Amino acid sequence: MLELSNIEVAYGDIIAVRKVSMNIGALEVVALIGNNGAGKTSILKAISGLHPLRSGSIRFMGNRIDNLPVHKIAARGIIHVPEGRKIFSSLTVRENLVMGAYLVRDRRAIVRELNHVYDLFPILRQRSSQPGGTLSGGEQQMLAIGRALMAQPKMLLLDEPSLGLAPLLVDKIAEKIVEIAAGGLPILLVEQNAKIALEISQRAYVLETGAITLEGRSRELLSNETVRKSYLGET
Repeated sequence: MLELSNIEVAYGDIIAVRKVSMNIGALEVVALIGNNGAGKTSILKAISGLHPLRSGSIRFMGNRIDNLPVHKIAARGIIHVPEGRKIFSSLTVRENLVMGAYLVRDRRAIVRELNHVYDLFPILRQRSSQPGGTLSGGEQQMLAIGRALMAQPKMLLLDEPSLGLAPLLVDKIAEKIVEIAAGGLPILLVEQNAKIALEISQRAYVLETGAITLEGRSRELLSNETVRKSYLGET
């Protein structure tokens, strides 16, 4: 569904992403792992149109999208859950979710998606009238993912969904990502917690200083010596 071909992303004279090629198929969870500053977030921003390419191309469902503005990429169905969640703190949980459906014109579909999100994350139903800023970190991450689902995405980009969460909540978020993917939604997952990322994805890419150094089936990368030493903390 999504194909990146030799993309480069630069900030001034600094090249953050170097000749990266990746693909994500339908019904796949694909992980992108790497250390801080490796360029993972830059790749997601390039896909969603938040940062222009220096070179290369990005195609979604066969059509080139790297020349489109952000709102048109979102309208095509690529929805980005940013690092740090970026919820609307002063809006209620329900208002945050409805904002996610900004591009959805069918009121019945909005109600249907809202109930789906509440079924997926029951705590959000309980907190529906609370300001988003009063939620815990884990609840805010659930809200950010729920808001993305309200847009009826064809592909989800998740940037560090476990960041800053307690281990128990990390496992819970991971379970929900698996559940969402099982419903037929392809996901590109950027995650510094390499163990979780590799356990819940089918394939993965390893990014170092802006370049792909390893790729393959996630279960195979879990046993790769370099990955185990560099990203899983094993010796």
